Amino acid sequence: MCVVTAAADGQRAGCLVGFSSQCSMRPVRYVVWLSKANHTYGVARAADFLAVHLLTRQQHGLAALFGGETGDRVDKFTRVRWTPGHGGAVVLEDAAAHFVGAVVRCVDGGDHVGFVLEPVRWGARTGDGPLLRLGDALGIRPGHPVD
Repeated sequence: MCVVTAAADGQRAGCLVGFSSQCSMRPVRYVVWLSKANHTYGVARAADFLAVHLLTRQQHGLAALFGGETGDRVDKFTRVRWTPGHGGAVVLEDAAAHFVGAVVRCVDGGDHVGFVLEPVRWGARTGDGPLLRLGDALGIRPGHPVD
């Protein structure tokens, strides 16, 4: 599981993502899949860079905020520590690790769109414990159900 954040046209957005993967070794590429029903998708479509954040199991509350609330109704960023990153991306300061990636391509996969990213900046904290996995997030009710 990861949290993806986007910023464009004066808006910030972020969501918990369950579908993501490295998708190329040369050149290095990573893909994150955003639901078309999600507020973050609309902001990400206009963004040149996205930030991808890994959380630890102890950060379930942060995962619940980004997975269980919708940016249509809540400004999630008033509840977290964040900083502007490369290209205006939004970086969550308390994430166990993150990278900022340039959006190089979008792929329509049905109800989700894959944003193919080229990592350009990254950072990590040490000693945070095991990373958050799907099984740890099953109790989070989505802010936007898939239609």
